Amino acid sequence: MYIKALHIIFIVTWFAGMFYMPRLFIYNTEANEKEEPTKNILQQQFTVMMKRLWYGITFPSAILTLILGPLVWYQLYNFYIPDWLAVKLAFVFFLYLYFFSLHIIFKQQIKGVFKYTSQQLRIWNEVATIFLVAIVMLAVVKESMSFIWGITGLVAFVILLMSAIKIYKAIRHK
Repeated sequence: MYIKALHIIFIVTWFAGMFYMPRLFIYNTEANEKEEPTKNILQQQFTVMMKRLWYGITFPSAILTLILGPLVWYQLYNFYIPDWLAVKLAFVFFLYLYFFSLHIIFKQQIKGVFKYTSQQLRIWNEVATIFLVAIVMLAVVKESMSFIWGITGLVAFVILLMSAIKIYKAIRHK
């Protein structure tokens, strides 16, 4: 059970990094639109913060989550894959693709390349939340969760989240 506890701890720290990193991308992107010397001062500070968060917390947590996950899987299921776990592992695979996309954006911003607007990054910031909801629901509810109800709930959650982003944007621009 210690391995499972460590796995959960590193999942939490990994997600914390994936939640905060895009926020730093947004702030750094918005700092890029400021006048000097404010622009330079802010971007230097955000670069330090991004590097510390990525290399000190997010990246190591992703690696430890990836190492401990199969150990937990072996302890609990002896590598047997129940249906719910197969779906969860598919979400985890796509979560790692999302994680790698954050790494690409991180590398770009460190080099001073800003390919995305702050609004695009705000939307991208919510992707981790969608994965978190889907993965936790699958891990906790397991077999008792209807696939159709699960997908319906996830789609409703995504619609609610995107609506909240639009409302927030409208409020910010007033």
